[in-house]
Amino acid sequence: MRAMVFNSVGEPLERRDMPKPEPSAHQLLIKVSACGVCRTDLHIVDGDLDEPNLPLIPGHQIVGTVQQIGKEVSGFFRGDKVGVPWLGQTCGQCEFCRHEKENLCDNAQFTGYNINGGFAEYAAVDARFCFPVPHDYPDQQAAPLLCAGLIGYRSLRKTGMAQTLGFYGFGSSAHILTQVANYQQKKVFAFTRPRDTEGQDFATRKGAVWAGGSDELPPEKLDAAIIFAPVGPLVPQALKALKKGGTVVCAGIHMSDIPSFPYNILWEERSIESVANLTRRDGQEFLELAPKIPIESNVTTYKLEDANQALNDLREGNFDGSAVLKID
Repeated sequence: MRAMVFNSVGEPLERRDMPKPEPSAHQLLIKVSACGVCRTDLHIVDGDLDEPNLPLIPGHQIVGTVQQIGKEVSGFFRGDKVGVPWLGQTCGQCEFCRHEKENLCDNAQFTGYNINGGFAEYAAVDARFCFPVPHDYPDQQAAPLLCAGLIGYRSLRKTGMAQTLGFYGFGSSAHILTQVANYQQKKVFAFTRPRDTEGQDFATRKGAVWAGGSDELPPEKLDAAIIFAPVGPLVPQALKALKKGGTVVCAGIHMSDIPSFPYNILWEERSIESVANLTRRDGQEFLELAPKIPIESNVTTYKLEDANQALNDLREGNFDGSAVLKID
């Protein structure tokens, strides 16, 4: 099979011909049709997440069809269309797994980080972390839902009953989540890089009621804010925009340092939370909800061999929405 392989920080991904993987008893062999390109992939290849299993095939927003089924797997058939997310395997035995907090598993393995991912023609994946995808839902539309969408959905759940929401960093996750929030009749205030008028126009086209720079305050106080950009100074900025009792949710797996800030912007029972990974419940709920809305991602597609260009375009902010490798 063809694959794009990450060998070391500072080097571009290498295009290789590799043996097609053999699924274990608990795995499925997936023929990959599309794989989203995520900011977490950037954090891996740029060395911000420093424990990848090298050499590594990145990619954790996989959509494809089942080709082979491990002997101990049930509930799947050849030809089933499935999605594979970031959380690729858990132990099932630690205190977190036993209490429906598998996203915090002590021995978790992650797709495209510890386990080879979807920047390839085939992937062997744990059947427990494969989610059904409707056959009539386009592959390139489904791929961004597997991380950008799922992490956004888990972040949204952490905001509880909030009706006015601020999204800091209006990329793949935020433009998907805005559609979910609108479906739930909530108001979204979008924050982009200062003076990014194109990004602000994109946010209002996707349903934000207001869009401005991340250095601005919104025209009304927010019940909650979700920070998608990996920028620590946005935390105190978002706290200033909150009502009493409001919550700032940090959605990224990596963020630059949060600077010190005065206690008075945290006081009055404001809070800060982080989001780690996802659970199977998140995946099942969200992938059932997405076609009902229906969520339509702004997708820029690339060939498998152009994965390095896709990563660089993501790093430079050269597209709105999501990037997806289309694997012929």
